[in-house]
Amino acid sequence: MIELPVVNAVPDNTRVKKPDWLRVKLPVGENFKHVRGLVDKNKLHTICESGNCPNMGECWGEGTATFMILGNTCTRSCGFCAVATGKPDPVDWDEPQRVAEAIHLMKVKHAVITSVDRDELPDGGSIIWHNTIKAVKSLNPETTLETLIPDFKGNKEDIQRVIEAAPEVVSHNIETVERLTRQVRIQARYWRSMEVIRILKQGGMRTKSGIMLGLGETKEEVIQSLKDLSDNGCDVVTIGQYLQPTKKHLPVVRFVHPDEFAEYREIGYSLGLDYVESGPLVRSSYRSEKHVIAGLGRKEWEKSKG
Repeated sequence: MIELPVVNAVPDNTRVKKPDWLRVKLPVGENFKHVRGLVDKNKLHTICESGNCPNMGECWGEGTATFMILGNTCTRSCGFCAVATGKPDPVDWDEPQRVAEAIHLMKVKHAVITSVDRDELPDGGSIIWHNTIKAVKSLNPETTLETLIPDFKGNKEDIQRVIEAAPEVVSHNIETVERLTRQVRIQARYWRSMEVIRILKQGGMRTKSGIMLGLGETKEEVIQSLKDLSDNGCDVVTIGQYLQPTKKHLPVVRFVHPDEFAEYREIGYSLGLDYVESGPLVRSSYRSEKHVIAGLGRKEWEKSKG
């Protein structure tokens, strides 16, 4: 097991106090129990649980979940992520069908699938990705699909497998600004991620990415990241507040006020992005069913401007 290093640890008495606007809904209701039962019965992993998502109660309560394929152990040790790091289990070749069947039982109109990084695999896990998308599409022809993929180390052949499977949206998160990438994502590269988005766009995909705030980035760096995403063909961007999963992870440097998130939303649209979801509790898959529709976000924004 790879031990996650303590990065910039801060004593408890000096940690930034969480503000009132970051209150999270508790998971309740029959739909939540139904989704929980399906996930457990089909032996599936969700990033909702593994990533300690603050919106799990809301999303599961509405009957939706983000499935995580290729196991729940990642080969990378990012300083922000709650997913376990270590040696993954062998690839489960039956997983694509189980995911497709779970989505069918949930009767969802829109599904999101993500995965851990599997850098130890020759194909980076891209074959399982391809098979999962195809299985979901075959069993759920009316369901739209968003795939939140790793960078596959920039391997074009692996990225092409996802493109050929033709999900409605392909997302790859940059997570943070260029200056902080080495510290936050460790094995990842900022411009490699931009290249992944560019390849996806050239392949005809509707593209999406996400960034977290509160890790020490400046306003100018956030704006530059939004510009870089737009320049490389990104259609949809989600912007949310970083929340420290455990004391071993990167500390929160600052809690960003909702007004600042609203400002980044305006800037994103002014830079030509098609849909900008920006707020303290926004995560990549939050309200993702709306991100499928080209032009919807921009139309809503223009309407709000009068």
